[in-house]
Amino acid sequence: MSTVDDLIRKAKLLLSEGHSQSQIGDELNLSMETVTWLLTQNRSETVPKDVHIDWTGVSAHGSLLNELAILMTQRYYTVLDEAIPPAPAGETCADVIVGIALSGIPLATLIAVQEDAKVALYYPAKHASGEKPTGSISGNFASIKGKRCLIVDDVITSGKTLKEVVSYLRSNGAIPLAILVIFDKRGLRDVEGVPVYSLFTVTRLD
Repeated sequence: MSTVDDLIRKAKLLLSEGHSQSQIGDELNLSMETVTWLLTQNRSETVPKDVHIDWTGVSAHGSLLNELAILMTQRYYTVLDEAIPPAPAGETCADVIVGIALSGIPLATLIAVQEDAKVALYYPAKHASGEKPTGSISGNFASIKGKRCLIVDDVITSGKTLKEVVSYLRSNGAIPLAILVIFDKRGLRDVEGVPVYSLFTVTRLD
């Protein structure tokens, strides 16, 4: 998938299959503004400034996904090892790895295996229904109260979901240590004071 027409077809297919616009945005790693443009095809409007990222060549293969999760963890500890002054012993190790639904879940699970940590799943407000949708931690996995947490996702598009997660964790007694992502489309150094460690930063030059 490389052209705008391909993205339009994919977005419309996902919509016809019952996906919400926010889910389509997650699937295509695009902003809500871009998804709306793709679905309405309002050619009179300027195409939103966005970058489509397709990493299914890796995400579709368990062994490659595991190697990517290892790389994400190594990136985190490499930066910490080079920090001056170094962080106190033990304070950078996570008790719980929080995966953001949907694409952050398999990555968080693999990282939790590496770290011998527990796994928690966060469902963003954009995936909830009702008049006042809110985000939530799944009750079927680890509790985050009083725990040091690493937040894991695949792509930072706007940063809104990460702000939501950080706020949720703090308001529920957790300690967010860092955010680990593969691609950062915003070039964020931190979210609400929580450092961001990305493998790749994507920059659009106009």
